[in-house]
Amino acid sequence: MAQIFGSPESYVQGRGVAAEIGTHTESLGGSALLLADEVVMDLVEADVTASLQSRDAAVTTAVFSGECSSSEIDRVGELAADAQAEFVVGAGGGKALDTAKAVGEDLGLGVVAMPTIASTDAPCSALSVVYTDHGEFESYRFLDRHPDVVLVDTALVAAAPTRFFTSGIADALATRFEADATMRSAGDNILGGKDTRAGHRLAELCYETLRDHGISAVDAVENDAVTESVEAVTEANTLLSGLGFESGGLAAAHSIHNGLTQLEATHEATHGEKVNVGTLSQLVLEGRSDEFVEDVVEFSLDIGLPVKMADIGLDDPSDEDLLTVAEAACAEDETIHNEPFDVTPEMVRDALVTASEIGRRVERRR
Repeated sequence: MAQIFGSPESYVQGRGVAAEIGTHTESLGGSALLLADEVVMDLVEADVTASLQSRDAAVTTAVFSGECSSSEIDRVGELAADAQAEFVVGAGGGKALDTAKAVGEDLGLGVVAMPTIASTDAPCSALSVVYTDHGEFESYRFLDRHPDVVLVDTALVAAAPTRFFTSGIADALATRFEADATMRSAGDNILGGKDTRAGHRLAELCYETLRDHGISAVDAVENDAVTESVEAVTEANTLLSGLGFESGGLAAAHSIHNGLTQLEATHEATHGEKVNVGTLSQLVLEGRSDEFVEDVVEFSLDIGLPVKMADIGLDDPSDEDLLTVAEAACAEDETIHNEPFDVTPEMVRDALVTASEIGRRVERRR
């Protein structure tokens, strides 16, 4: 099996780069569809439109519904076709970006991923995570192309609610552990090949960057400040995690996240918050040492991340609830099977309850 590494064509990050988008998209054509929800549209429309129009590109806007679902992808695709758009700019969080990527794939358009929050590693990947209209995980949609441009304005990232930033840290934190599991099992990465040394090293660098800069970066974002640590963690959340998970591989943490989405009580928790519960459960599942698991719990608590099921809405899950999560996490096509041992629903259930108890114990002693 070949080793495969994938990446977007270009990555642009820095304070105020939203107003420079036209400089980076001239090769994509002269007509753009800007997709964003109402809040994000208010933040970016003026700068994006002015910059694109300064380069003689026409701009049509579309308001994102909130879910990357098949029906939303079809709806936005119709709007893009009606506007005769040559490229689509997805602005906002991971679901808006994943929708834009899927629309670009369907219509053969250029794609610009413009995250306004550093909350997931979605921007850089050739992957759309598709949900039902009600928010339950449905499927991974693997795309033929990466975004042409990923553009991250760190002023927007720092001004967004801190919860989004910490959620991105949680999502990125899983990258190293899932890439390690995939390498140890000789499993396939998201691109359908084996991981490269570069992909694996980026996953490790992502983790190192988060541990070195995460706490002070959160302090800065709490005050809408852009510091070098904010730049470092934004890059880790977006670029390093995006390349690391796609070229390194996913394993139990994201499968457990997908299982957790089956319970409506978790729908108010962000993607990253559910992933963090999945990461701690993966570490328990793999039999990591007490010292190691507790260290990751301590870091999670330092930046305000959930460490037990109660923190994501599951105060007292029933055995039936836990089995629903565990069975979904172990579905045949789930990435949990990249763990270097066979995993059963019973093992996932036991890891979930044990990880939650460890989190509770570490909280009590602080």
